[in-house]
Amino acid sequence: MGKLLKQQRRGKGSPAYKAQSQRYKADLVYRQLDAVERSGSMRAEIREFIDDPARGALLMQVRYENNEQGVLLAPEGAAVGDEIVVGAGAESLSIGSVVPLSKIPDGAFIYNIELSPGDGGKFVRAPGTYAVVVSHEKNGVLVTLPSRKTVVLQYGCRAQIGVVCGGGRLDKPLMKAGANFYKKHAQNRKWPVNRGVHMCAYTHPFGGKQHHKGRSSCTSRGAPPGRKVGHIASRATGRRKGRAIGAQANSK
Repeated sequence: MGKLLKQQRRGKGSPAYKAQSQRYKADLVYRQLDAVERSGSMRAEIREFIDDPARGALLMQVRYENNEQGVLLAPEGAAVGDEIVVGAGAESLSIGSVVPLSKIPDGAFIYNIELSPGDGGKFVRAPGTYAVVVSHEKNGVLVTLPSRKTVVLQYGCRAQIGVVCGGGRLDKPLMKAGANFYKKHAQNRKWPVNRGVHMCAYTHPFGGKQHHKGRSSCTSRGAPPGRKVGHIASRATGRRKGRAIGAQANSK
């Protein structure tokens, strides 16, 4: 009997594959939704930026008017000392402000969007990403996500104005494998990831022959977890016949 696949070992939940939460600086959630945010507004000042190893984007520590402190996801263009506004009664929308979708105009860039009012933010948190408010309809607000999918969200869902900072972090090359090792180690991600065909048959269903799987990579939908790798319930694999014939004709 062969060994467990890597995705099976990760799904078990052993400490070897768990991210160590004590390394992380803060929990990224909005402040608790209260009467002040529902009807009024509150100003906050950006005090400092936090480099959290749990995320690729920077966090910003803010101090509210009532001397509360919180941590929010930093947008592009924010600076220490800038003011943001929190709440439905905000008159001016500066970058980084936290307001409900009902108060955000059409065409605005937003991020860190709530799925349901009060959940603290679920969507669009990766560095350099943003969503676009399409329109305000009768049943909700149409929002286009970075995946180009359009979703309908409730009017009371909160979001931040702007674009998530850190969009160009992948432009700088790592230059050596050691740099990538420490980058993955910060979040306890498994690296490097070997291909299945490079393994032996004892370790992976595709193993046993270098560069050749030895069996089809198509797997049925009801296959057991030990064999459910590759193209799961795929309709077809490889290049389409029409495209291949057209490419040959163009080459001639």
